[in-house]
Amino acid sequence: MTKNLLVELFVEELPPKSLKKLGNAFAEGVANGLIQCQLKQRVPDWQSFASPRRLAVFIPNVLSNAADRTVSQKLMPVAVGIGADGNATPALLKKLASFGADASVVPQLKRAMDGKAEALFYDSVVKGATLAEGLQKALEDALAKLPIAKVMIYQLADGWSSVNFVRPAHGLVALHGADIVPISVLGLNAGRETQGHRFEASVAKVVLKDADSYAQQLESEGAVIASFSARRAEIVRQLAAAAAKESLKPIADDALLDEVTALVERPNVLLGKFEKEFLEVPQECLILTMKANQKYFPLLDANGRLTNKFLIVSNISPKDASLVIGGNERVVRPRLADAKFFFDQDRKKTLASRVEGLAKVVYHNKLGTQGERVERVWAIAQAIGLHLGGDALLAAQTGEAAMLAKADLLTDMVGEFPELQGIVGRYYAQHDGLSEDIAYAIEDHYKPRFAGDELPRNMVGVCVALADKLETLAGMFGIGQIPTGDKDPFALRRHALGVIRMLLEKELPLSLFSLVNIAFAGFPKGLLANAHADVETFIYERLGGVMREQGYSTNEVEAVLCMRPVQICLVPKQLEAVRAFAALAEAAALAAANKRVGNILKKVEGEVSDKVDASLLQEAAEQALHRALSVIAPRAEAAFAAGDYTGSLQALAALRAPVDAFFDGVMVNADDLALRANRLALLAQLQQAMNRVADISKLAA
Repeated sequence: MTKNLLVELFVEELPPKSLKKLGNAFAEGVANGLIQCQLKQRVPDWQSFASPRRLAVFIPNVLSNAADRTVSQKLMPVAVGIGADGNATPALLKKLASFGADASVVPQLKRAMDGKAEALFYDSVVKGATLAEGLQKALEDALAKLPIAKVMIYQLADGWSSVNFVRPAHGLVALHGADIVPISVLGLNAGRETQGHRFEASVAKVVLKDADSYAQQLESEGAVIASFSARRAEIVRQLAAAAAKESLKPIADDALLDEVTALVERPNVLLGKFEKEFLEVPQECLILTMKANQKYFPLLDANGRLTNKFLIVSNISPKDASLVIGGNERVVRPRLADAKFFFDQDRKKTLASRVEGLAKVVYHNKLGTQGERVERVWAIAQAIGLHLGGDALLAAQTGEAAMLAKADLLTDMVGEFPELQGIVGRYYAQHDGLSEDIAYAIEDHYKPRFAGDELPRNMVGVCVALADKLETLAGMFGIGQIPTGDKDPFALRRHALGVIRMLLEKELPLSLFSLVNIAFAGFPKGLLANAHADVETFIYERLGGVMREQGYSTNEVEAVLCMRPVQICLVPKQLEAVRAFAALAEAAALAAANKRVGNILKKVEGEVSDKVDASLLQEAAEQALHRALSVIAPRAEAAFAAGDYTGSLQALAALRAPVDAFFDGVMVNADDLALRANRLALLAQLQQAMNRVADISKLAA
């Protein structure tokens, strides 16, 4: 018989940033445990509940008892279990005893081949688990596997026993329909009572009628919206409604929304205000302090500018909310006053005057100070600026931006709000009268900071951002700080992806080989090991992942990247050409032929010339291939030089017939050494022609 099951663990306030993950893990752990015990079908139809003081799961259609099942267990090879006299050996009898059986079952043992030997198998009926047995194990396993960073050790009511859990637990509910399931965990026995909101519940104890009434009773009697998703949706609705009354919009922040959802049991959105004079402070700073420290939702006008109004998500709903609002306004005011003080004090010194102080800030014990690092970034950025068209003005602006990019690290504002590094620098650069290009480059040189982040807004910012990331890659690889597994303390993967995105999306005609050389050249000689090739490989590996995420196959990506393309900005165009070529009827045969050519040339000792002596071409097939190459190779080369990679590859289609004929009718490794060398030279020419855009042998099945 199946009934719906409800399991709730009532605890003290859970870590808000982990609540969503804990709720999902608890629900999945319990449900999957019941599935393993065959008390529930493998259907993901359960519902997770998570509030600041509870983890719960509602699972439909759970059996009271799992069905009995027959289990076939291998015992041992027949030769070991049955003696020469046909009787069971002591080893077999001992094995049977471990299953609760004796010699009487020997005649019923099955024999079947197990590999090359015949083995004995014992079929037994395993009694299905009861719900109490299965749920006990499922709950214990689920709690043991919860993603808890750090557990608490606390004493139970008896004063002697102690248990470990993320927070002290005070109640356990387990209802199968209306029936209590007799289980216990963390020193708690299951019942049907839980608690609602600390202040707003209409009853001291919520006595649950059955599993189905859980969410409804908690909301009506306990003043708690138990579902994390439902509570989050209610907060979103109230935020939008409150903002609309002011003709404003709340700032969008999913992480903040999740955290606030984990802090309240029944949300009540209220409107707060602060003095307009604080709006003189950079809005990023005000937004950060309101979100990070107070969990408020700042309100923006139609142009995206911060206003002096914000939304509070309260956990109580008093008749007169003025005291709640006033209290929150009093709390936020000193935070904003501190920010304004830091902002006013910082502007008394220019960014340029702070640069010298970076020489006293350690960057890395093997790579020197931030001052030394700034000098390296400055040199690399200027070199990149000159490579981008040799623009002297761009190089000069890039150098100045690079020199000032880290100066805001010494400001009080960044000391208080590290997340604002770069952003604060931009405001101070504007205050110092620097050009917008330089000011925005100071902010943007950290970009992109994460997947999907915007890129620097101008070319000065692009040059400094490239220099900053390449300097980090070169420095860390040069001292052996290479990412391993999941460990990447210096975010080198993110830096590499940032370089790739800028080269691709800004379509920068820069050689990766040159960029890496420029980066290493920025360091004093002897400071770093030679890790140029390692950095290039690291970036190409990240590029391969990016291209696969964009829908290109592994073979297509490998065909292009194994050639180590000079300019990353051209890789998408090369991949499109490879994809178009692969769709041709001739592609498979040419890819296979190219692979065969590569294998032949690899086996040749010494260098293979690509100079063909036409007088040594004896066979009709090799003469035909030489003629075809003399026409098609220049055509493909011209298309390649013009940037028409698709045309270059598609021109090769005409080679299929002469290539097939060559391999059908010509012996490459002829006894005559001159003939052999000439035919190898012809194959070398063929390989060169076919592998200008990509190594099409990678497309071979």
